[in-house]
Amino acid sequence: MQLLAVGLNHTTAPVSLREQLALAPDQLGQAVRAARGWFARFDQRGGDEAAILSTCNRTEMYAASRAPNGLDASAHFLADYHKLDVAQLRPHLYMLPQDHAVRHAFRVASGLDSMVLGEPQILGQMKDAVRMADEAGGLGTYLHQMFQRSFSVAKEVRSTTAIGAHSVSMAAAAVRLSQRIFDKVADQNVLFIGAGEMIDLCATHFAAHHPKSITIANRTMERGEALAARFNGRAMMLSALPEQLGQFDIVISCTASSLPLLGLGLVERAIKARRHKPMFMVDLAVPRDIEPEVGRLDDVFLYTVDDLGELVQTGMEHRQAAVAQAEAIIETRVLSFMHWMGDRAVVPVIQDLHESSEAMRLFELERARKMLARGDDADAVLDALSKGLTAKFLHGPQQALHRSEGDERARLAVLLPQLFRGRR
Repeated sequence: MQLLAVGLNHTTAPVSLREQLALAPDQLGQAVRAARGWFARFDQRGGDEAAILSTCNRTEMYAASRAPNGLDASAHFLADYHKLDVAQLRPHLYMLPQDHAVRHAFRVASGLDSMVLGEPQILGQMKDAVRMADEAGGLGTYLHQMFQRSFSVAKEVRSTTAIGAHSVSMAAAAVRLSQRIFDKVADQNVLFIGAGEMIDLCATHFAAHHPKSITIANRTMERGEALAARFNGRAMMLSALPEQLGQFDIVISCTASSLPLLGLGLVERAIKARRHKPMFMVDLAVPRDIEPEVGRLDDVFLYTVDDLGELVQTGMEHRQAAVAQAEAIIETRVLSFMHWMGDRAVVPVIQDLHESSEAMRLFELERARKMLARGDDADAVLDALSKGLTAKFLHGPQQALHRSEGDERARLAVLLPQLFRGRR
């Protein structure tokens, strides 16, 4: 069984490609089942495992498979499932086998592979992805163990290093960008589209600057009102956006919509209603909530997650010591996991040895009982029993040694005495 990690992220692919591979939470189970079916085409024994993590910054598949070329099979699955040309996709993919896949999973869980170094949100997203993969039947012994160790490593990194102490969040970056357009957030009307975790974080950061008003637009009023109440704001339905968008100076959007919510025409009409007063917009969604063409409007300042990524890379000099410490922890845990995998690989061999040894023992024991039953001397029976067991145990190794030649015989000549050098 080979462990694999294949995917793309904010360092290997632009948002225009990432959004084509993005999966909403309710789509992950189906994708996991499809991945297992894909691998089953290459090996009929089954037992293949798969889990898929999809966020605004990455879509990646983890797998345990017996497929002859699992990395290539994984790349073709991602392309086929998303109806993309594999030649177009492959240059943007990282394709990691075995310990490299494990190391990647540990780094992702620990926040070392995030756009915001050390951010904790990815750990929750990974846990959700693992839970969904498990519900879809995608987890087996190998991925279950790898992810449980990923969570343990992430906890150790966060509790023993300062990896998150100097992180700059996407939400904080959005506030900083808005202050380039408007001197004071306190004088602006802010609209948040969506009511998920990222919007919650952004609303918290903007609320600290006491904007003139905070509004939450969401598909369901109940969830929107619950979030708005925390910030003394109001809620509205997404369907009200065409009439009310022009009222807002700052617009932050992050939903799970598969299609843009704000098109060029809608924003043009809002800008006209505002008499061309500037509008600051941040699209944190993947796939995007705001059509890219909106950014061409003279009075709109539109930023995506990739744009914000340039801001969150500050303070790296303060984090390098923590990063080195975290990497050392991860490397130790990777070695431990690979040792566990090595032990797992020989389990069938050990089981086979036990079964064959037990068959030999029972055969000789039954023969000894028959000898005792017919009245043979007990010492002679024990002697025959011991010689019979010894002969059977040595028969296989002796035959292997006789049949071998050259380097193979030399290796067996060194190995076999070690195997049979027991305690006296």
